[in-house]
Amino acid sequence: MNKNINLAILASGSGSNAENIAKYFETHPHIQVKEILSNKANAFVHERAKQLDIPSFTFSKNEFQDTSFIKRLEDIDYIILAGFLWLIPKYLVKAFPNRIINIHPALLPNFGGKGMYGENVHKAVIESGIKESGITIHLVNEEYDKGEVLHQAKCEIIGDDTAESLVKKIHVLEFEHFPRVIEEYIQSRN
Repeated sequence: MNKNINLAILASGSGSNAENIAKYFETHPHIQVKEILSNKANAFVHERAKQLDIPSFTFSKNEFQDTSFIKRLEDIDYIILAGFLWLIPKYLVKAFPNRIINIHPALLPNFGGKGMYGENVHKAVIESGIKESGITIHLVNEEYDKGEVLHQAKCEIIGDDTAESLVKKIHVLEFEHFPRVIEEYIQSRN
């Protein structure tokens, strides 16, 4: 890998995955988190970014849909979605082909698509009665949760698991796998 790779993380919430990714790449010789962007001004991810000394910005739906948003990403090589809930506009998917990576808190293609995020996913998984769940790390295309799967990791669902207990298991998988899979994918392409 000859050149430095800059990441932008998009997040909508508390930003625990964003922080985990930023810390993972803190001392990396070629990959760094350049900025964190959120569609919510009061998202705790901004506080995490401040503590990590990473610039963070808030944007509106209109700004995101406007192609001029791409100027904000002119120094960015890869976009990482870490709990970001909006569909990525077509212009952005085209500008970053196979360079937008998302994590989903279930084993796709099950429990994916519009409205399937956070607690909604875990409740649906528990209610379905299946015996395992997990995470899917995938490339982003123009549809929710339909891009090429890069990695899946599983966890067992036991009898007394609830949506709340499943969240904890999923977080462990996210923290363990997401930064490493990002690194491996980027290194395989550069």
